[in-house]
Amino acid sequence: MSTFLLSNIGELTTNARLDADPCGTILDAAVLVREGRVAWAGPRTQIPDAMASDDLTGVTVVDAAGGAVIPGFVDSHTHLVFGGDRAEEFAARMAGERYAAGGIRTTVAATRAATDDDLRRRLHALVAECRAQGTTTLEVKTGYGLDVETEARLARLAAEVTDEVTFLGAHVVAPEFADRAEAYVDLVVGDMLDAVAPHARWVDVFCDEGAFTAHQSRRVLEAGRAAGLGIRVHGNQLGYGDGVRLAVELDAAAVDHCTFLSDDDVFALAGSRTVATLLPGVEFSTRQPYPDARRLIDAGVTVALASDCNPGSSFTTSMPLMVALAVREMRMTPAEAVWAATAGGARALRRTDVGVIAPGARADLVLLDAPSRVHLAYRPGVPLVSRVWKDGEEG
Repeated sequence: MSTFLLSNIGELTTNARLDADPCGTILDAAVLVREGRVAWAGPRTQIPDAMASDDLTGVTVVDAAGGAVIPGFVDSHTHLVFGGDRAEEFAARMAGERYAAGGIRTTVAATRAATDDDLRRRLHALVAECRAQGTTTLEVKTGYGLDVETEARLARLAAEVTDEVTFLGAHVVAPEFADRAEAYVDLVVGDMLDAVAPHARWVDVFCDEGAFTAHQSRRVLEAGRAAGLGIRVHGNQLGYGDGVRLAVELDAAAVDHCTFLSDDDVFALAGSRTVATLLPGVEFSTRQPYPDARRLIDAGVTVALASDCNPGSSFTTSMPLMVALAVREMRMTPAEAVWAATAGGARALRRTDVGVIAPGARADLVLLDAPSRVHLAYRPGVPLVSRVWKDGEEG
């Protein structure tokens, strides 16, 4: 692994809390990277003192030319392994049709029919897309197989690109189990879980109208936990429900969507470790109301942003777009949005080695062709990510 000094940084976002600035901003900064980790980060004027004990032989100096540097984006909610396309469904929504959970079944049929090579090609193309836009850590869910063989296949493929694999067999009830939801849950918590668990870190469930009840969701999550998996929840996307409070009760790492929240839901989140992961790409693509991020942040809830990249309701890999939407539509400040898309995502994955630029963290760095992180929202749609390092390696 290379050793280099990234210097002449106009604005460095460390996410190491300094006073009232959660982004830990350092102006005129530098970062020393050694063996894939951050060795030091601080003001450029302190470089000689900071490196006095280091052997600088062979250290390459990379000039940031006054650009801003942020931690690599941590996208803690994606569905990148799937077959087929649902562009016609998107067009129908834009013509006024209501979004509902059932469209997932269209992707299930295409995914079951796809070969491993077909799925792998698309997966790797999407991962490359993510990386080019500054995403260095990804969570990837199953959930488009809904049978034992295909769910295991999706988990195995996802594990080729990330350690953050989530078992989402409880996405919706499989088509062959129509009107037999309990029998399908039996399959999910039995043979399907057994087949997928060796490849996964997390278990997830869609606890919402048109998907799974609170009782069914609890069965899935408790079975996953008994198998050694961490807990995540899709909740409160399509209406008010039990997803958030179930997630908090079970100490889920995150509950994702959080579009429709009662005061009790917000209170429960504020008193818990569970992160509220907001997915503004979904609202952009479905014309649902955006979650009220300001309400959550003001209540003391930890908020993350993620893309929810999937073929039905948010077919985008762009975390910069999530930042811009969060600022424009969800009343987040640019600093809050960048924190949520980096450190917030890390918390949603219960990771301390990513989402931050501090000694010991992974050297996941993004250099922007802009003087400040504010430009991610100020200049939406513009490709501002100029260079990306993952574990200290560029590319």
